[in-house]
Amino acid sequence: MQHLSEVLKILDGALKANASMATSYAGLLADKLESDGEKQQARMIRERLARAPMAVASAQGAGHGHMLGQMPTDNDSRLNTVDYSQPTLETSEVLLPDAIQNRLLEFIQCVEHHDALQRAGAAMPNRVLIYGPPGTGKTQTARWIAARLKLPLLTVRCDTLVSSLLGQTSRNLRRVFDYAQQLPCVLFLDEFDALAGARGNERDIGELQRVVIALLQNMDALPDSTVLVASTNHEQLLDPAIDRRFPFHIPMPIPDTALREGLWRKLLGSYAPDELDWKELASLSEGATGATIEHVSLDAKRSAVLAGQARAQKLVLLRRLGLTLALAKGERLTTTEQEIRWLRAWAQSHFTFRALAALYDLPLRQVQNLLNEDKGSRDGIQEKAEPGKKKRQPK
Repeated sequence: MQHLSEVLKILDGALKANASMATSYAGLLADKLESDGEKQQARMIRERLARAPMAVASAQGAGHGHMLGQMPTDNDSRLNTVDYSQPTLETSEVLLPDAIQNRLLEFIQCVEHHDALQRAGAAMPNRVLIYGPPGTGKTQTARWIAARLKLPLLTVRCDTLVSSLLGQTSRNLRRVFDYAQQLPCVLFLDEFDALAGARGNERDIGELQRVVIALLQNMDALPDSTVLVASTNHEQLLDPAIDRRFPFHIPMPIPDTALREGLWRKLLGSYAPDELDWKELASLSEGATGATIEHVSLDAKRSAVLAGQARAQKLVLLRRLGLTLALAKGERLTTTEQEIRWLRAWAQSHFTFRALAALYDLPLRQVQNLLNEDKGSRDGIQEKAEPGKKKRQPK
């Protein structure tokens, strides 16, 4: 039977006296029938939904962008533990290496054809674990998955679920998973290691171990058709039992040269400086994450807009990149002189004396003196280290 998942969810909602859940999945069933060409059947379902009481109809949600019922909250802080969003492909585009992109498309296909795979005895739980360093696009990938599936995204920052009250964290988990089953959605567990850390550590207290057990139980209680996405910066810290629950593991690496070039081209767009050497820019940004490239691109665009220019200036872009990379390396550049020294050492061919003077609106002589003093200090240190070496004559 086609669309069995939706039919079972409608039945679950009816048995639980949960009208919001039943109508939500009925709306999704109508959408799927219409996409299959069964327009009359879709119209009949929507006519029934239209006759539902107003309170129920307003909660329908399924492919129409409405939230359901009361959002789950933490009793301790009284804050919502879930954020609701409806990503679109236009706002969720993500650039990834080909192999990773293909693996994600395979996951999307498994979700979209879950019923057919189930009939063939080849279905797997629709769960994917995304892991990698900060800034590599894990959250954006979760948004892209939801957009491709045309489903709302329920984002849970797992660290917000953790409560100081004994047993409250497990109750928070139960509420989130119960809520996610009421509507077709992608449930995104961000900072997953905050909940799913490995058990057996001597420093663990009983409560933290109970949280992992509660997480396992809630995951196992989810129907196979529910889409679960989890992300972590520390995949090696996850409990092995949790790790095995995810059929798909997607690593998110630091972008290579080709991917960095693609990110620069996409993010700078029409604001790219004239005569920009894309390959050189990709080389200069070695080690930068996608988030870093996005941050620098937005800064360069803002500078251009505020200056009334149609394109970003090349030196302004490179300065933003150089200073961002310095910060990532732990450099604390608190003065103009420190910035000038760093940029000169980082990309001397671009940051000439004249370029630095124009960029910082300083007299050329002042920039020359500053950098020549540094050069003289280094030469003096070298001569002291090599006392037998003849002193160079100034040019």
